[in-house]
Amino acid sequence: MKQPKRYLITAALPYANGLKHIGHLAGAYLPADIYVRYLRAQKRDVVFVCGSDEHGTAIPIQATKEGTTAQAIIDKYHPIIEQNFNDLGISFDIYHRTSSPIHHETASEFFTALNNKGDLITKESEQYYDEQAQSFLADRYIKGTCPNCGFQAAYGDQCESCGKSLSPDELINPVSTLSGNTPVKKLTKHWYLPLDRHEDFLRKWIIEEHGNDWRSTVVGQCKSWIDGGLQPRAVTRDLDWGVALPSDVEGGKGKVLYVWFDAPIGYISATKQWALNTGKDWRPYWEDQETKLIHFIGKDNIVFHCIIFPVMLQLHGNILPTNVPANEFMNLEGDKMSTSRNWKLEMEDYINDFIKPANGGSQLADTLRYYLTAIAPESKDSEFTWKGFQDANNSELVSIFGNFINRALVLMHKLCNGKVPPLHNDLLDELDHATIEAIQHSKAKIEQLLEDYKFRDAQFEVINLARIGNQYMQKKEPWILAKQLAENPAAQQLINNCLHICLQLTANLAILSNPFLPFTAKKICYLLKVVDKILDWENAGSMKLLSVGYSLRAPELLFRKIEDEEITQQIEKLKAAAVNKETIATTSNTNNTQSAATADTATAITGESADKSPVKPEIVFDDFAKIDLKVGTIVAAEKVEKADKLLKLQVDLGFETRTIVSGIAMHFAPADIVGKQVTVVCNLAPRKMRGIESNGMILMAEDANGKLHFVNPEDPINPGSGVS
Repeated sequence: MKQPKRYLITAALPYANGLKHIGHLAGAYLPADIYVRYLRAQKRDVVFVCGSDEHGTAIPIQATKEGTTAQAIIDKYHPIIEQNFNDLGISFDIYHRTSSPIHHETASEFFTALNNKGDLITKESEQYYDEQAQSFLADRYIKGTCPNCGFQAAYGDQCESCGKSLSPDELINPVSTLSGNTPVKKLTKHWYLPLDRHEDFLRKWIIEEHGNDWRSTVVGQCKSWIDGGLQPRAVTRDLDWGVALPSDVEGGKGKVLYVWFDAPIGYISATKQWALNTGKDWRPYWEDQETKLIHFIGKDNIVFHCIIFPVMLQLHGNILPTNVPANEFMNLEGDKMSTSRNWKLEMEDYINDFIKPANGGSQLADTLRYYLTAIAPESKDSEFTWKGFQDANNSELVSIFGNFINRALVLMHKLCNGKVPPLHNDLLDELDHATIEAIQHSKAKIEQLLEDYKFRDAQFEVINLARIGNQYMQKKEPWILAKQLAENPAAQQLINNCLHICLQLTANLAILSNPFLPFTAKKICYLLKVVDKILDWENAGSMKLLSVGYSLRAPELLFRKIEDEEITQQIEKLKAAAVNKETIATTSNTNNTQSAATADTATAITGESADKSPVKPEIVFDDFAKIDLKVGTIVAAEKVEKADKLLKLQVDLGFETRTIVSGIAMHFAPADIVGKQVTVVCNLAPRKMRGIESNGMILMAEDANGKLHFVNPEDPINPGSGVS
């Protein structure tokens, strides 16, 4: 296959509405950086762009929370996020902002070009409107129950629990996040991208052309969307924060570009700004078919980068992405990472706790990079555990990688006068040749894995080469040979061979580890007294990287051990923060408690929280009479696979036993609720959740601390008894 003339690498633009956690880092930014560093080492023409997504409802929502303006929010978080990335070695060529004038111009021009060609359509539609706030509600201003997994606080555009893309109309029991009220529908005019016109193009491009070389998750999700029938997608919103529609667009006053139309154009505007900064031409990177465009994203962004944005690019005359290596999600200590629940490890916290302390430094940045790559969610969700982090550092980076390099340098100083010893080819044995071959063959093996976006496997091969080095040294035992020198001076030649090979292997490890462990690679270069030029990929596999007789620096430890106390402290910190956040949320958002009730678990507010909760609109007796409430007994309970919050219940209603899926798994262990009597809404229409048909709804009460309680009779009663 012909090598591309140039590469444009993008990483998903993070919202500048708060600090970003390691799940974000592992999903898009670290794999992109690994790939870019490899391409640079290959001396390829590559530009790596990213930037803060500073529009959309997430920004003003955060501004409201912090009691400030949207502009103040983005000005606060943009530099912090940029610095966090820098501290962790993410080497963007530019980290831009969508609030910049060049982005507003680019996005506006993009919209105008499509609109003038008739590639956009307008239509009036009913959209959710908050009568109290007197505002149309964009997707993120609406919350409700996810129809896919039952998560109680899904947004109108996406469920943060299962990752499914949604529309506000799909939410069950939607409420406005502005007032906590149930919104009404109101007519408004918007511009739409008619995706339905492009189904044939997308099917051919994704499924036929890339069905075999893209990740199965990506292709599968796209196919599901296409097979389900694509619908026109709004590209404008009724908001006062974002890229305003051009002033000459009739009916466009008071409207802005929808963030997912605006944000990916940020890749283009960032490239334009990079070109201005460097005196380059941005156009070939977006218009020349010899450019290889790669989007690194998380799986929650697949539809936007593989369906919506490609349609936009094709219509606008730009190149299409060659690949979109989307990662799955990374969990944390047995649960999904969640900003809202404060169950997360922010990059900022890791930097403050590990990199900035006196016993930290850049080696701890590489430790995080190493572990996140080792557990990268490339094909399925993975899990970060503090114990796993500790083991990866202590057992692999310290005991294998760092230990080998340290031993090689220590023994070189001790047994070879601190200089690179000569290689005596006539004395090389089978083990020597096998080790040299392993060094020489490692380049092609790792290179192919990187080209295939298999970063986890590529890194394993790097650490495995260090493991081979340790095994080689252990079998050669140069320290034993040194004890024989008095009787056998010729043993020095065997010592020389062993340490010569080990030192050349060390230099190769610097090259091969550089995409993954950039700070460590530079530290190895420092110890070997070689310039960074040695890190060029073409040098990998060479046995002539270090000149014979060259003096090397005294050894320094590349990595330090992570102690048990540090791990315990981090786990305790995580749990304490999550509890505190939940307590605060319960206290401050009591007005929204009822609105978060799901279709599988109805919550009747009692006690102190009931006094603070608004009463729903008045109903008449006939409305209530439609609900069939009966007492049931839970006879079996089990967790639903891949759904942290759901339990599958078998409920005896006297006349039959029903399957009911209920979102109470975070509150009750299955074994503890068998035999419990419950109140069931029996005549609720069945619906599938995680492939299980749920036939009913369990009534629950929620106290002021957010704890759920069953609504049940005071004394045992026959299953099937009516409730009135």
